[in-house]
Amino acid sequence: MKKIALILKGYPRLSETFIAQEIRALEKRGMDITLVSLRHPTDKQIHPIHRQIQAQVIYLPEYLHQEPLRVLKALGHSLKQRSFGKALTAFWKDLRRDTSRNRIRRFGQALVLTAEMPTNVQQMYAHFLHTPASVTRYSALLNGLPWSCSAHAKDIWTSEEWELREKLHELEWLATCTQANHTYLQGLSDNPNKVQLVYHGLDFERFNYPQASVSEATAETVKIISVGRAVPKKGYDDLLKAFAMLPADLNWHFTHIGGGSLLKPLQAQAEELGLSQRISWLGALPQEDVLEAYRNSDLFVLASKIIADGDRDGLPNVLMEAQSQALCCLATNISGIPELISSGKNGLLVDSESPTQLAEALQTLIRQPQLRDTLGKAGQTYLRENFDVEQGIDQLVDLFQNQQNS
Repeated sequence: MKKIALILKGYPRLSETFIAQEIRALEKRGMDITLVSLRHPTDKQIHPIHRQIQAQVIYLPEYLHQEPLRVLKALGHSLKQRSFGKALTAFWKDLRRDTSRNRIRRFGQALVLTAEMPTNVQQMYAHFLHTPASVTRYSALLNGLPWSCSAHAKDIWTSEEWELREKLHELEWLATCTQANHTYLQGLSDNPNKVQLVYHGLDFERFNYPQASVSEATAETVKIISVGRAVPKKGYDDLLKAFAMLPADLNWHFTHIGGGSLLKPLQAQAEELGLSQRISWLGALPQEDVLEAYRNSDLFVLASKIIADGDRDGLPNVLMEAQSQALCCLATNISGIPELISSGKNGLLVDSESPTQLAEALQTLIRQPQLRDTLGKAGQTYLRENFDVEQGIDQLVDLFQNQQNS
């Protein structure tokens, strides 16, 4: 099997279980992987799957001034390479269009990556088409290795078209996880066949399904859950507004799992709306605790939206995780979500940024436990038939095996 350097922004991260799932699945297929992280971990906990991953991790200098000798040594190494001029030309061209310090940091990290590349690496593979792909691209220009990428959401929709076009021209192939992403990126590529639709899917060995009880009486407290970072694109402000619209006689409790910069503002919003007694904010949790929370809930909700800079969800893995437990899902109809949920068949979808629609759907699902049960089971069936992680890993392995060294 080929030896791969996998470049990602940070490792390990609680919010990127889909990447950890992929890494472990590729290892089980015999891939020899070295992880290269642009940042050191900030999460205090890890998921069980991170303990199973065997790959060595190389941490590049997060900020160049923190490790100047390491960067200078890497620069000296690169100056000896015949390809240095080609890489420098590409960097200067980019810097004229993007004069940020981050652009300079990307090139410096690429120098270190090139100098410290493990021996016998045959391919480089970046997760995310923005910063990690830039570091990977500059390194590929220096070391002559072929490179490929997986693109997801923010990295696509907040990047400039010129940068996406140039990366798509140079890389060997790109995998992306929604049809919307696939269509957009194919339209930017001079070779649309390079862009492949590869769903992350779910590992059903990790997300096995013990038979769970379903609420039978409307008098019970209906337990609603959402898992996601408290950031604008997740739409938790809209969800809180929707909760405030619900009739007073409904018996419900909402649990949020996840970190994020908006936690305190959202908690303040909940207080202003008189909802604090109905909400539990649990913060970021490891996967085993999240799975247990799914199993103890009656309804999953995610109010994703597209924000001003274009950032949005792709196809959130948390929806698949919830569906794996036959948990009814209520979400918004943006990006790749309709590829997983057909409204009224295996879940419910509403328009984004519409608290009124959210409130109406919530009221319906809170009052009708049998409808929740029916939609939850249909969602689980559709998920298992169409989103098994092994299907996506089959595609990735084929792409890696067919990628030729330059």
